[in-house]
Amino acid sequence: MFDRNAIRELEKWAAKPTRKPLIIRGCRQVGKTTIIHQFAKQFKHYIYLNLELPDDKRPFLIFTDVETLLQTLFLQKNIPISQKNKTLIFIDEIQEVPEAIRILRYLYEQMPKGYVVAAGSMLETLFGKNISFPVGRVEYMVLRPVSFPEFLGAIGESEALEQLQKIPLAPFAFDKLLKLFHTYALIGGMPEAVAHYAGYKDIVAMNEVFDSLIASYLEDVEKYAVSNPQIQLLRHTITSSFKLAGKRIKFERFGNAHYGSREIGEALRILQKTMLLQLIYPVNSAVLPLIPDTKKSPRLQILDTGMLNYFAGLQTELFGSKDLSDVYKGAVIEHLVGQELLAHQTNMLSSLNFWVREKSGSTAELDFIYVFKDRLIPIEVKSGKEGKLKSLNIFMDGVSHQMAVRMYNGPLHIHEAKSTSGRKFFLLNLPYFLATQIDKYLVWIEGEVSNEF
Repeated sequence: MFDRNAIRELEKWAAKPTRKPLIIRGCRQVGKTTIIHQFAKQFKHYIYLNLELPDDKRPFLIFTDVETLLQTLFLQKNIPISQKNKTLIFIDEIQEVPEAIRILRYLYEQMPKGYVVAAGSMLETLFGKNISFPVGRVEYMVLRPVSFPEFLGAIGESEALEQLQKIPLAPFAFDKLLKLFHTYALIGGMPEAVAHYAGYKDIVAMNEVFDSLIASYLEDVEKYAVSNPQIQLLRHTITSSFKLAGKRIKFERFGNAHYGSREIGEALRILQKTMLLQLIYPVNSAVLPLIPDTKKSPRLQILDTGMLNYFAGLQTELFGSKDLSDVYKGAVIEHLVGQELLAHQTNMLSSLNFWVREKSGSTAELDFIYVFKDRLIPIEVKSGKEGKLKSLNIFMDGVSHQMAVRMYNGPLHIHEAKSTSGRKFFLLNLPYFLATQIDKYLVWIEGEVSNEF
């Protein structure tokens, strides 16, 4: 199994002197169970409980007190109870017994030095219902699709990965990394798709993988829909979302259907809970805190760009493209950069933001606003000349710092630019494939131009 950033986050959690039970959140099929199985190899003992299985579920159904529960679990798995502080306990599919979620609180209180992790493919649907999540007694970690660096590791491109992580990028590594990034853009970051490509290097055969993934999401609808009409509504919303991702959307007649904005809005919010998609509302301000304007049309970000490519029928166009900005009017690369910016963000509050300024006769829109230290860094995902970045230049008039980013199809370099009012700033031109490294490069550009500030 290939290495993932999530393993390092789990190791940090485990290294805490006292730790709260950890709930892994993330959409179905992003590899939650696989990651924990891999992480478990670091422990002397491992108790894996799948609450879809009757034998694993039973102790939680007859729960009376924590000590008895622990005794039962350790006896059932033939591990001495004296080893409880050296044992990783993983409760998978915990949503099957909602009471088990409440029990996590008592496990924290009774076993503060223990290692307890929980996850579930449908766990997200319980948020917002009358389920008692033990606030302050658990921690959360989000697992997202495989990032480009993780993809390189998975397909055995260790030298390319090493060059990707060197700051600054060596010019000789550009062509190889750009070519590999085009492959990643086509395949996406779903673990099953990445593993299939790593094993067979057959892009055409990936179609069966994507069909299987979408089928699993459509089947899940029956588990959290409350009626047959809602099942049909959610299925329509899912299939339409994979075709409309990367664009600003309107709820009314979403996907060319007869549904109204209220119905679609409800469906999208349900699917957002499952982390299958994200509604990104624009912000109007250039200062913290960022407050999304929910009255404006949101941009639709789905789980994975590879699935967007497949269901929007863009694979052939991607094959022949030399610049990803030319595909789907730039929506594919913008969506993928967003996915990459989120890839290593395991915090529950992590989200994407974009900026708009709407005035009579003048509209400006920035692809992303990225929070770095206490600054809002504008990011444009666009090829072409630096001087044509009109919205970015407007935005730079409203901030006090001098850093901006353009992600594009060309080499790494820093350009001295001017805002619309003539104010000087520094534009970091970053190849698309370095999106996951953006924090390191923002530190780097600070050092490179520090005498100019």
